[in-house]
Amino acid sequence: MESDCNCHITGAWLETHSPGDRRFLKVGDLELESGEKLLDTTIAYQSWGELNAAGDNAILVNHALTGWSDVPSWWPSMVGPGLPLDSDKYFIICPNVIGGCQGSTGPSTIAPDGERWGSRFPTLTIRDMVAAELALTDALGISHYVLAVGPSLGGMRALEWAIEHPTRVNAICTIGSSAVATGDQIGAASIQIRAIKSDQNFKSGDYYGQEQGPTEGMGIARRIAHLTYRTETEMDVRFGRELQGDDTGRYAVESYLDHQASKLAKRFDANTYIALTEAMNSHDVGRDRGGVAEALSTIKIPVIVISIDSDRLFWPRLQEEIVELTPTALPLVTISSPFGHDGFLIEVETVGNVLRDALAIGLKGNLGRI
Repeated sequence: MESDCNCHITGAWLETHSPGDRRFLKVGDLELESGEKLLDTTIAYQSWGELNAAGDNAILVNHALTGWSDVPSWWPSMVGPGLPLDSDKYFIICPNVIGGCQGSTGPSTIAPDGERWGSRFPTLTIRDMVAAELALTDALGISHYVLAVGPSLGGMRALEWAIEHPTRVNAICTIGSSAVATGDQIGAASIQIRAIKSDQNFKSGDYYGQEQGPTEGMGIARRIAHLTYRTETEMDVRFGRELQGDDTGRYAVESYLDHQASKLAKRFDANTYIALTEAMNSHDVGRDRGGVAEALSTIKIPVIVISIDSDRLFWPRLQEEIVELTPTALPLVTISSPFGHDGFLIEVETVGNVLRDALAIGLKGNLGRI
């Protein structure tokens, strides 16, 4: 077996690390959209609350691009007793996506041949991620979800649940997301991918046995991404062109972006960043379904759509499109925030109130099954 790697190589969780509260479930081989198979697939997940005997009190949380299964760590005040996703009433589960780097099968995990997947890891789509989540759902005895909710990448997966598996979820809530990736998003994302692949330590994705991984390339990618996550006003007013006041000669905004890059390198893998970003680039609910309008018109469960008015990565018009084309969509919920796309992480009280309402809608669907 290949020797272990450290945080200079990848910020991924490795088999030698403590799992914390994560659990791991093998779901076998997964047939992917590409026709390839992801062999001996493991899903890492965390859960809160108890699943009832009927298996129908579950809530599915779909994390965003660099999120992971520990929801309270990245979405504070959202999951727990008496909170919007109330663990006294519901069984809340958050799986780490396949292709991820926090315990689910991804490029940094060990393949059946004993070597890390690296460059051999197959191409994934959003639908592949949902297929893995469905396999986990079945293995855990969950009959259906009261609600599937997710921001950004998670919102893409929630939409796929509504289209592909409507009998397994009562309602969905998609936050700051879209029905299809835009050229603008793909353009920004493709530059991030190129930054990682241009790092001399990337080695075509097979860097795990080295002393140094492509952390510089991933840091550049993160800096670019973070400019799309926040707003021009925030970058100018909160940080701006003032010098940092230390011996680096950096502007304050440079220091902020450096900090974000350094944080991510400690917990994320460059190959995963590429795999999940490429999956987001390929996102299109209309693919092989007659187009976006046709695909959304088939949804038969309630769809709650949250938009963030200052989001410049997932512009509000993209959420408006979902509402306009989905016959079961409720009126668009727009959250006013100065924090851009990251508003879903910060405006937790407002988002939490919407989720309480969404759960009430999902529960009505649950009653209809009895």
